[in-house]
Amino acid sequence: MLKNAFLTLVALAIAIGGGGSSVWYALKAQDGVGAIRIGQWTAFPEIGTQAADPYSKARVAREGVLALGRAEGLSFIAERDAGGDQLRRECAYMIEGGFPTARFWTLYAADQSLGVVDTDRPRLAALQSYQVLRQPDNSVIITVGNRPAPGNWLLTEGFGRMYFVLTFYDTPIASSTGLSDVTLPRIVKAGCNA
Repeated sequence: MLKNAFLTLVALAIAIGGGGSSVWYALKAQDGVGAIRIGQWTAFPEIGTQAADPYSKARVAREGVLALGRAEGLSFIAERDAGGDQLRRECAYMIEGGFPTARFWTLYAADQSLGVVDTDRPRLAALQSYQVLRQPDNSVIITVGNRPAPGNWLLTEGFGRMYFVLTFYDTPIASSTGLSDVTLPRIVKAGCNA
């Protein structure tokens, strides 16, 4: 009798623990149900619509963010560089390439909670489309790191994981047909502090 009760408790612990950790992983992972991937960037185009899957709705509820509707825009998150390595705050990166058509876009370095990285300086770890310098072909080159760089510089400081959040506002790519021909800038690692 005691053996059956013990086995039942073990089975329940495994079921509850396994179920809880699988849900935690599904909500934490940037890939998953409803995700689209373009290069190193991942987005959930249905997240702010009625058609959003339950995991997307739970992700929005857990993080307490205001999801953009389809007509408002689309956010992309990058957690790895072009070489497949996780983005690190102690490393320098080059974000280079063209940006899709949008009325306005923002780019910021984010911490684990997807909030802007704290730099302990007056300069934020964020850029927007009206303040960047463009190349003759309308592409953009952004240097990311803790040392000032000429041109477009995105300040990051500290140690640990980092994400890039690129949000396009009032853009045709927010529609499902607009995502087929989209190319986003590459994230190339330039080096890391020892």
